[in-house]
Amino acid sequence: MTVLPADGFSLAAEFPAPAHEHWQHLVEGVLRKSGKEAAGSAAEEALSTTVEDGLITRPLYTSRDSAPDAGYPGFAPFTRGSKAEGSAASGWDVRQRHTLPDPARLNEAVLADLENGVTSLWLTVGGAAGVPVSALAGALDGVYLDLAPVVLDAGDETDAAARELLRICAERGIDLGSLRGNLGADPFGQAARSGAEPDLPEAVHWAQRCAREFPGLRALTVDALPYHEAGGSAAEELGASLATGVAMLRALTDAGLSVEDACGQLEFRYAATADQFLTIAKLRAARRLWARVAEVCGAAGAGAQRQHAVTSSVMMTRRDPWVNMLRTTLACLGAGVGGADSVTVLPFDHALGLPDAFARRIARNTSTILLEESHLARVIDPAGGSWYVERLTAELADAAWSFFQEIERSGGQAAAVRSGMIGERLAATWAARSKDLARRKEPITGVSEFPQLAERPVEREPSPAAPAAPGGLPRVRRDEAFEALRARSDAHLAATGQRPKVFLAALGPAAAHTARASFAANLFQAGGIEPVHDPVSVDATTAADAFRAGGATVACLCSSDALYAEQAEAVAGALRSAGAERVFLAGRPGEYAGVDEYVFAGSDVVAVLSSLLDRMDVA
Repeated sequence: MTVLPADGFSLAAEFPAPAHEHWQHLVEGVLRKSGKEAAGSAAEEALSTTVEDGLITRPLYTSRDSAPDAGYPGFAPFTRGSKAEGSAASGWDVRQRHTLPDPARLNEAVLADLENGVTSLWLTVGGAAGVPVSALAGALDGVYLDLAPVVLDAGDETDAAARELLRICAERGIDLGSLRGNLGADPFGQAARSGAEPDLPEAVHWAQRCAREFPGLRALTVDALPYHEAGGSAAEELGASLATGVAMLRALTDAGLSVEDACGQLEFRYAATADQFLTIAKLRAARRLWARVAEVCGAAGAGAQRQHAVTSSVMMTRRDPWVNMLRTTLACLGAGVGGADSVTVLPFDHALGLPDAFARRIARNTSTILLEESHLARVIDPAGGSWYVERLTAELADAAWSFFQEIERSGGQAAAVRSGMIGERLAATWAARSKDLARRKEPITGVSEFPQLAERPVEREPSPAAPAAPGGLPRVRRDEAFEALRARSDAHLAATGQRPKVFLAALGPAAAHTARASFAANLFQAGGIEPVHDPVSVDATTAADAFRAGGATVACLCSSDALYAEQAEAVAGALRSAGAERVFLAGRPGEYAGVDEYVFAGSDVVAVLSSLLDRMDVA
C-alpha cells in the first residue's frame, strides 16, 4: 500500500497537466455527436454565447484570459473594493426602501425594519408617492437618527426635505457632525424629468455645506436606475452613470470644491439583477471606471466610489410573484460579492403595489441570511481572481467607457438626454432584448416558463404614482408582453366563466409524445390558454370525439417526428372535420396537410399567442 506524506503533496501530482488543445479535441467529439462539425478554436466558439453589449461568454476561461491588474482592496483602481477591509467587519449596509405617504403607517414600517436587521432607511419624501415634508418628524418618531442613516428621495422638494431632516436632528440634540446618509440631490435627473436646466446652485450649496459641516453626510446621488429601468444594458447603465457623475464633478469643482471633496459628495446607485456574474462584474467595473475619472482629474486616491445596489424592478414579475424572492436573493448575492456598500432588496410584491409586512420581512432577511448564515462578507472580493469574472469586468468596463465617450461627444449627459440620444440607444437595446423574451431565449420562470393558470393572484394596495423618469424614459418589465396576454385571458375568464382552450392531440405512447406535449402545454399557458390533454393519446379514429369533448376550438399535435410522418395528416384531418378552427404542430415546420402553424423552441411565442387570442375573439 502506498503511504502518502502527511503534508507537502498535491492531489494532482500524478496526473499529467491537460492542454487546452486536448480539451478542444474533446469538445469536437461532443459537437460531432450533436451533428455539428467544428475543430480547434472553432469548436470552442460553437459553445460561446453572445450576450448584451456584444460581449461573448465562452465555455472555458483559463489563465490565458488576461485582464488588467485589479490591484488590492482599498487602493486604486478600487476594482476589488473601496475599502481595504471590505465588508468583513459588519457586512454591507442593509437599506430598506419606503414609499408610504401616510406618516403613521410609515413610522410603523420603519421601526419594524430597524428592529429586525435594517441598518439604514431610504425614504421617498414629497410628491404623490412620498410622505409630506411637514410629516417627516412623525414618520421618524422613535428612530435614532444618529445610528440609522437616512437617504432622502425628494425630487423637487430636496431642499425642503434636507432642511427638515437637519431641523429634526438638531431639535433632538443630535450632533449634526455625526450624521450619515444622503440628502439625495439629483439635479441632472430632476432636470431631465422637468425638461429644465439642472438646478446646480441648490445641489452645490448642499454639497458645500455637507463637505464643510457634515463629513459623514453626502449630498448627491448619481442614480443609474432609470437607464436600467428603460431597458438599458449593463454597459449603458454604467456609461450613463459615469457621464452624470462627471457632469456633477464639473459643477462642484467649478464652484470651488476640491476634486477630493467633490468625489466625497457622490453616491452611485445601480441595479442588481438575478444574473449574478453580470452584477458582480458591473459593480467592479463601475469602481474601476470612476477611479479612472478621478485619476484623470488628478486625485487618484479619491476614486473610491460609494455604491448603493438595488435589486432590479425590471426582473420582477406580477404572475407567480413568489419567484421574485429567488431572483432578489441572487441579485443581493451578486451585489454583496460585487462589493456594494449598501444593498436594497425590493419586496417580492413590489410590482403589485405597496408591500405588506411579510414581504418587507423577507426582503430584509435576504441580506441577513447571506451575511449571518452564508458568511458572504467574511472574504474581501470573493469573486476576485476568477478568470471569468476578471475578464467580464474588463470587457464590461471597456464597453461602458465607449458609451460614456459617445455621451461626452454629444455634449455631455444633459445634452444627450435632451437630444434623445440616450433614449434611442436604450430603446434599441430593449427592442433586441424583447425579441429574445418573446422567443423565450431569455426565460421568465412562472411567466413564459412553467406558468400556473389556476394560481390565485396576489393582490396588494396600489402604489402611489411614481415620478416621471428622466428624459421621458419608459419603465419596462421583462414580463410585460406575456402579462398583456394573461390579462386578456383573465378578462375572458371573467366574462365567460372559462379560459380559452387548446386541445393537445398526443400521438403514440407517452415516450413519444410527452416531451412535446409538455412543451406545448407550457407554451400555450404562457398566453393564458388552458391545455386540454384528455385522453392521453389519440389517433385518426379517436381524435374527433376527444376534441369535441374537450370544449376547445383549436388543437395542437404532439409527438415524435417519426409518428408525425405516419399520422399527422390523418389526425389533422379528423380534427378539422370535428370543427377545429386551427391546427398547430409542436415541432419544426414541415409539409403536413391540415396543419396551419408550427410551434417550436425559438419561435416567436408572443406573436403566435397574440394572433391565436385574436382568432379566438379574446379581446
